[in-house]
Amino acid sequence: MLLSTSKIFKSQKFTLELGGALPDLALAYETYGDLNAAQGNAILLNHGYTSSPHAAGDAKGWWHNLIGPGRAMDTDKYCVICVNMIGSAYGSTGPGSIDPATGKPYGPDFPDITTGDMVRAQSLLLDDMGIDQLAAVVGFSFGGYLTFKWGVTYPDRMRALAPVATWNKSRGGPETVTAIEDRFSQCTGWNGGNYYGDEKGSGVFDMLTNVRVDTLRSYGIGRLLEDQLGSAEAATRGLEKLGRQWAGEFDANSLIILRKAAILFDAWDNAANIKAPVLYVLSNTDSRFPPNLAEPTMAHLKASGVDATYVEIDSPYGHRAPSEDWEKWAPDLTMFLNKHATV
Repeated sequence: MLLSTSKIFKSQKFTLELGGALPDLALAYETYGDLNAAQGNAILLNHGYTSSPHAAGDAKGWWHNLIGPGRAMDTDKYCVICVNMIGSAYGSTGPGSIDPATGKPYGPDFPDITTGDMVRAQSLLLDDMGIDQLAAVVGFSFGGYLTFKWGVTYPDRMRALAPVATWNKSRGGPETVTAIEDRFSQCTGWNGGNYYGDEKGSGVFDMLTNVRVDTLRSYGIGRLLEDQLGSAEAATRGLEKLGRQWAGEFDANSLIILRKAAILFDAWDNAANIKAPVLYVLSNTDSRFPPNLAEPTMAHLKASGVDATYVEIDSPYGHRAPSEDWEKWAPDLTMFLNKHATV
């Protein structure tokens, strides 16, 4: 689903790390702010596992409070570029895209991809835009994986790195992929993942809704909605509304293909490749990337020669704290970018 706010970059014959290639590569992306004459003021922003490239521009943007004139990612100074990762469902090439060999959606036949493929695809877009060095790479959750991956793969191509609510290696193994596959195999019309054209009749839409509600609860959105709406019942209705909306946009096969890529991710062993200063941000109530990751991660980064700073957000909103309690860490991001990203 290409959002009306997104643009498309296209390339061809994109080879993949695990073998094979995508004959046609499309990347959906959005920009906020303008590139300067030297094209050195770009911030690459990486979204989360189930999110989109619509990060700002209106209140629907997932980090709109952090991006804009005078905000932490100040669009009077920076051009923020948010790219939908390959394998996702918001306009970039993924399982829902048409396979030119068959004329039908790839579905479960979409080739396995890696976080390395994702950042290499992004690098093609940046090359096309004439951007040699980024002011910074910033990423939330799965996007934090890509942020670390950028740091170890292209260490000279950014002046700063800010991975947020994430880690520099995967949490969870193959069992997490199996768990997703098992949930959707319960749908009467799953058909091994070839459910396109009958999303609701197949049961996949309802299962996507349930998956989304469970995910949002684990992220802390249930608590947030209860605080905003005043009751647990209203929060449940709000979660179900959000779940149905997302289920109409996303792709069950994307959940699987992105999770497969996630379990292969590891930027721990080659952390010494990182040259840019790092701002590492976690929330003290995040169960997905809990704050006890901070001590070993910071020790490892520093032992690897990385200039790393840690910020912990004190928030009741778990994994969504960086978005919902943005005021609590925006000054740290502003100061970090002013110090390291601006030239």
